[in-house]
This record gives sequence, structure tokens and C-alpha cells, in this order.
Amino acid sequence: MALFGSLFCRLVLGLVIAFLFLPILIVLTVSFSSSAVFAFPPPGFSLRWYASLGKADSLLQAVWLSTQIAALSTAISLMLGTLCAIAITRGMIPGAKAVATFMASPLMLPGLVLGIAFLQAARDFGLRDTYTTLLIAHVVITMPFIMRTVLASLSLFDFAMVDAARMLGRSYPAALWTVLVPNILPGFVSGGLFAFIASFDNYPVSIFLVDVRTKTLPIQLLNQVEMSPDPTVAAISALLILGTIVALIVCDRLVGLKRMASI
Repeated sequence: MALFGSLFCRLVLGLVIAFLFLPILIVLTVSFSSSAVFAFPPPGFSLRWYASLGKADSLLQAVWLSTQIAALSTAISLMLGTLCAIAITRGMIPGAKAVATFMASPLMLPGLVLGIAFLQAARDFGLRDTYTTLLIAHVVITMPFIMRTVLASLSLFDFAMVDAARMLGRSYPAALWTVLVPNILPGFVSGGLFAFIASFDNYPVSIFLVDVRTKTLPIQLLNQVEMSPDPTVAAISALLILGTIVALIVCDRLVGLKRMASI
């Protein structure tokens, strides 16, 4: 009976993994198709769709915009989210637990609700610049990732270690760098990675804030699929998958995936 249960669990696990990875494998395969339309299995092998990316100005502009927004929002969220997590952990603000729950609320609300709220708020405050509106919205979206992961890193940290380092001759900044930073590094890096991906791939909020000249990559890809679908979309999706794998490898070398997964 135990053997049957083990085999059943492995079968279910294999089916779940196949369900998750099969769409990715299909996209990767279609990106090398010689056909001018989405066809699986592809009739032949070709790199034409990767070569055409260099001429797809609208896609390249969207990639550049999404990269800027994701990088800036992640950098701002890393600073604000880390400071907020330290303040909550040290009890520097009243109602710290309520504040922590409130800060995580963007992760609990539907993206469409957030998008409509940001659109209305931008109108009420007279904010007409699309780039600035997108950046502010993405900071709100990404900061909970940073705060929650850094909070998890700080949950077992004893701030008396910072005072001990200062008693041993370290300056306050040097004590923070020597004692605090190594302890929050896994949460800092993993939170930054998740925040960047969440911002780069965000669709439900961005759709309400973009305009004709300012479109993030998910919005541009959707427009291209609707207007002129071809395997170029699969090619750029494959490059995004490759970028995600490279980011995970870098994080594994810097922090370690097992340590990141324990956050």
C-alpha cells in the first residue's frame, strides 16, 4: 500500500510538472519555426524570428521601457522596503503588525482593482505623465515583495549584534555592513528578483496607465498577438525565459537557491 501511494504521488508530481512546463516548451519550439504563423509542431527549423527582433522597433522600445520601469521601481522598493522592514522589526512605529499587513495589501487586491485605483488617483492629482504614473504604480506593486522577504530575514536577527560590533571598534555604518547586511542579503536579493519580474511582467495595472506612445512589453505583446500574430512573439518570450534562467543562476551563485527558498 505504501509503495502504491509513493508511485501515485510521483505520478501526480510528474503530471503537475508537465502541466507547468509544457507551455514553455511549446513556446520555445515555435520560436524556431520556419512557418509564418503559430504552428506546432513546426514544419521546419529557422532563426528568422530571432533575426527579425532587431527590426521590431516597437518591441525593442517596449523592452527598454519595461526594463527601465522594472529597474527603477525595484531600486526604489529595495530602499524603502528594507527601511520599512527594519523599522517594523525594531518596533520603531506604533501598530507595526498592522502596518506590515497594510503594506502587503497590493499583493492581496486584484490587479484590475489596483489599475483602476491608480488611474483615478492620477487623474485626481493631475498627474498626466505616463512614465511617472507607471513608475509610482510599479513601486507600490513591488515594495511588498521586498518588505516581506526582508522581514523574514530579520525575524531571527538579534540587533544586539550590531551594538556588539560597535563595542569592538566598528563604526555604525561598518557594523551594519558587517553584521546586518549578510543576514538580510538572501531576502534582499530574492525580494529584488521577484520584484523585478513582477514589475517587468505586470499587465493588469499597466493596461490602465499606458498610452499610444508609452507601452510596456506585456501590453505591446498583447497588441501584436491581436493585430499581427507571428512567431516573433514566441522568440522574444523565449529570450525572456532565458533571462529568467540566467537570473536564477546568478542568484544561486551569489546567495544560493536553497537559502533563497527558505526565506
